[in-house]
Amino acid sequence: MAKPYSLDLRERVVAYVESGKTCKEASDRFDVSIASAVRWAARARSEGSPAAKPMGGRRRDALAGEREWLLAQVARQPDLTLHALLAQLERRGTKVCCDTLWRFLCREGLRFKKNRVRRGTEPA
Repeated sequence: MAKPYSLDLRERVVAYVESGKTCKEASDRFDVSIASAVRWAARARSEGSPAAKPMGGRRRDALAGEREWLLAQVARQPDLTLHALLAQLERRGTKVCCDTLWRFLCREGLRFKKNRVRRGTEPA
């Protein structure tokens, strides 16, 4: 993701617009898009500053409430597939994608490797 424009540039564009010029004129003068000039001026009017909103951050864990149940399911059935576990989660009312479940299981230290527990997955 690209970095936001500097606060200095944003403030100069807003000051130019507040001096009576249009957002189009400000965009031409400071080489930014018209939409950016409009958004910055509107944000300065509503929030008092044209500063960029925070970027990134940590995502909430969609499976945090199902942790105990998931770990119990995997312990009870070690040969359970991801898609079977997804189907069970959906029946419980939690709909997530396969990648979300995979990352959750990796964080919990669970790996689906070929081994003696999972007969039929070994090479012939």
